[in-house]
Amino acid sequence: MDAALQRRVQRYGWDKASAYYEQFWAAQLRPAQDKLLELAELRPGEAVIDIAAGTGLVTFRAAEAVGPTGRVLGTDISEKMVAVATEEAARRGLSGTVEFRRADAEKLAAPDGSFDAALCALGFMYVPDHLQALREMGRVLRPGGRAVAAVWGARRDCGWAEIFPIVERRVQSEVCPLFFQLGQGNALELAFEAAGFGGIRVARIQTLLRYASAEDALGAAFAGGPVALAYSRFNDETRESAHAEYLESIAGFREGEGYAVPGSFVVVAGVKA
Repeated sequence: MDAALQRRVQRYGWDKASAYYEQFWAAQLRPAQDKLLELAELRPGEAVIDIAAGTGLVTFRAAEAVGPTGRVLGTDISEKMVAVATEEAARRGLSGTVEFRRADAEKLAAPDGSFDAALCALGFMYVPDHLQALREMGRVLRPGGRAVAAVWGARRDCGWAEIFPIVERRVQSEVCPLFFQLGQGNALELAFEAAGFGGIRVARIQTLLRYASAEDALGAAFAGGPVALAYSRFNDETRESAHAEYLESIAGFREGEGYAVPGSFVVVAGVKA
C-alpha cells in the first residue's frame, strides 16, 4: 500500500473517530496502558513524548506521573484528536505542562535528545514504517531514555478481528493492511532491537473487552475505531448488513445483554544506549 495514502487514511479516519473514541475504548484499552506506564517508570520532573496520543488517555496519566515540574508532549496525525486533547488539557488546567501537536510518528517535530521517555500506546499498527517511527523515538530521547510501545496481539487472540474483512467486503478501506503484524511472536521486540534499543523487556496481556450492549460493541468496532472513515461511506442498508455480520462474528462472546470479547496486547520497553 502507498505510504502517503495510508497516512491520509489514518489522518481522516481518526478525525472521524475522535468524537467516539473515549466512549467506546477508554476502559477497554486500560490494561495495555497500565502496563505501558508501569514499564515507562516515569519520575517527577521528566520530559515525556506520547506518540499517537489520540485524545490523551495516556498523555494525562503521564502528566500526573511527572508532576508540575515535568512536561509532556502528545502528538497525533489527526487534527481533531489533537483538538479534543488540547481542549481537555485546558479544562484540567494543564496547558502549561501538557501540549498537543499534530505530527507524523515517522517524523516528529521535536529536537534530538529532548525527552526522558517516549511512549506509543497502540499506534504503531497504523504507521506505514514502524521501524522509522521507533528510530524517531530513539532520536528524540536522551541517552538512557526509555521507549515503551504497546500494540494489539496476534489476530487469533483478538475476537473482534473480523471487523476488517467485514468492512473490506463492502468498501475498499485501505486501512491497517498489516494490523496484527507487530503482535505476532517477537516481532515488536525485534523491531526495538533493530532500532538500536537495549535493555528490552516484553509483557503480554490477555484481556476481555467488555461492552454492555450490542450498540456499544458496534460503536467501538465501526464508529470509534480504525475503520471509521470507511464506515462513514456506508449507506443505511450497508450499515445494517455490516452490523449484523459483525455481531454474528462475536456471538460466541455474548454475556447477557452485552459482550466480553477477547483481546491481546504486546508491550515492549527499551533503553537508548
